[in-house]
Amino acid sequence: MYWEPERECMTREDLEQLQLERLQSTLYRVGTNVPFYKKRFDQCKFNYDDIRSVDDLRRLPFTEKQDLRDNYPYGLFAVPLRDVIRLHSSSGTSGQATVVGYTGNDIRTWSNLVARVATAAGVTKNDVIQIAFGYGLFTGGFGLHYGSELIGASVIPISSGNTNRQIQIMQDFKTTALVCTPSYALVMADTMMEMGINPNGLALRYGLFGGEPWSEAMRREINQKLGILATDNYGLSEVMGPGVSGECQECNGLHMNEDHFLFEILDPDTLEPVPEGEVGELVITTLTKEAFPMIRYRTRDLTRLIPEPCPCGRTLRRMERVMGRSDDMLIIKGVNIFPVQIEKVLFEIEGTEPHYQIIIERENHADKMTVLVEVMESIFFDEMKKQRRMIDFIKSRLAAEVGVHVDVKLVEEKTLERSEGKAKRVLDKRRL
Repeated sequence: MYWEPERECMTREDLEQLQLERLQSTLYRVGTNVPFYKKRFDQCKFNYDDIRSVDDLRRLPFTEKQDLRDNYPYGLFAVPLRDVIRLHSSSGTSGQATVVGYTGNDIRTWSNLVARVATAAGVTKNDVIQIAFGYGLFTGGFGLHYGSELIGASVIPISSGNTNRQIQIMQDFKTTALVCTPSYALVMADTMMEMGINPNGLALRYGLFGGEPWSEAMRREINQKLGILATDNYGLSEVMGPGVSGECQECNGLHMNEDHFLFEILDPDTLEPVPEGEVGELVITTLTKEAFPMIRYRTRDLTRLIPEPCPCGRTLRRMERVMGRSDDMLIIKGVNIFPVQIEKVLFEIEGTEPHYQIIIERENHADKMTVLVEVMESIFFDEMKKQRRMIDFIKSRLAAEVGVHVDVKLVEEKTLERSEGKAKRVLDKRRL
């Protein structure tokens, strides 16, 4: 199913021409209306006439999160505040909050792109969509809400939290599609088991998940426990919110909405393009945002482009599910490790539960990583010899995957904290 077949199935030639026209227009607008970009363009002696192809974008400097903080709240807006009809903001928990704005056209574009992503995942006007993302300054809830309504689906804006009530609403309202983080979907699945509810008795068919990295093994776990087709979607507040890219029902990569965004995959150290198909940092330039355009925004998210065509018929290129962030990467004894690698191994080991936590400590000037793994009650209370064998097996599998020794500790079910939003996978005590 397509929402906009004429856009989603464009020829590369037509798409690149559209991208170039929109890029030229965007650069002129930000260079004229945003003092921050005007200064940046002057510093690098940028000439608008030099943009003859989208590759010429590389002449321009990057925009980083700190630039948004330094220009808080409205310093990067390209339109007067009277033209802004919506404001969203980050939490500010890791520093100065960032503020983003939307014009009326921006909201319409946002809704349309989310409708595109949701349709690719299988949603139609006949669906009942339960949105368990938080509403408020966070963009996730509102983005999926308006896109789903545009399709014509019935939307339940329940927001996050109160898992028992979520499940009750799911039963009573005949929810067919669930929107939340993948980790919270597993919390719901576990809660259903505790309540004695068989997911097969629900009307649920689809899950549209995002907001955190997750593995293919986690997808299989969700599909099996909830009896649904789980798809990934991607977005970030700085460039729009959800709707930047999303999986179709082939579940083999996220189609990038290239008619509205330019994507680069760069080496996070050298900031040079990586060979096609290799992992690098995703850098995004907005092509149609009016209130808050972004030029070469460093997302810090790590992914790769998938060069092969998709069987669904869309010509929009695909990116692999985000594997982590360049600034969240763990460096243990000189080895780069991402939490999703740990997750991948644990989900393949029988007897482990889909909940874990990584603890990083420093002992005798050396880093030590311990993985707390929830296991089934029967295993936790089994004889010590069997527990020891399981620990050794997990250690060997993790060492083979990440390349360094990892300590493992088995813990009882429901010991680790559950999250109704993004899962807290890493506790780095080296910074305490």
